[in-house]
Amino acid sequence: MDRRFANGTVNAAEFGSGPPLVLLHSLLSDRASFDRVVPALAKSFRIIVPELPGFGQSPAIDGGLAAIADRMAEAVKDCAGGDNITVLGNGYGGFVALQMAIRHPDLASRLVLADCGAAFSEPGREAFRNMAAAAASKGLSAITDVAMRRLFAPEFQEKNPDLMRNRREAFLRTSPAVFHAACLALADLDLRPQLQKVAVPVLVLVGEHDEATPPPMSRELAAGLPDARLVVLPGCAHVPQLQSPEIFLEALNIFLNG
Repeated sequence: MDRRFANGTVNAAEFGSGPPLVLLHSLLSDRASFDRVVPALAKSFRIIVPELPGFGQSPAIDGGLAAIADRMAEAVKDCAGGDNITVLGNGYGGFVALQMAIRHPDLASRLVLADCGAAFSEPGREAFRNMAAAAASKGLSAITDVAMRRLFAPEFQEKNPDLMRNRREAFLRTSPAVFHAACLALADLDLRPQLQKVAVPVLVLVGEHDEATPPPMSRELAAGLPDARLVVLPGCAHVPQLQSPEIFLEALNIFLNG
């Protein structure tokens, strides 16, 4: 069932009942990237899977990552109904969740940051600048292969042609303008000086073979947070909930139910 939050500006799917758990998707994907884990999670939680601003039926917003974090904070507060809420972000959704927790420290009771970080290395920043430039001049189709490689290892792509076809189609539905702005925002991002503002427990997850946000980024993130636990997911890349849902859920359940 789809619902609207934040005065109708954030569209989200909702499943199950129980304590609220919000799942924020990555830049190179959409909310369907959580489809393989939602049924299991919905047995114990009320799952809310928003479309981030500029994706699907959620209108884009000006003001960079901070404005997006504020919009999503409004949506999270709206959907929580006063309950303690857990926010999980994957990739770009993780950066949004982290920025949201920094700017709204009393909003979430727990965070799960999967395959993100607090800042990119210079090669990582350059990769985003290059993708932004290519998307602006040639369109998203010119960088689809690069985008999929950042999400999934070549062996996984070869073994899952139907899923990869679906993921490519999802990526090509992304607004080029939204993608361009997000790439430039991530290229300039550095949240390391503000990590001490995040006082809630945080689970930092990262795929062992993540090329988009390599494990050193997650190690740095976990080390900079006051209360964080790092788990490296074996055999996974940037979207572990799609690639290895059982491994992802195992790590998540230990944190959520421990």
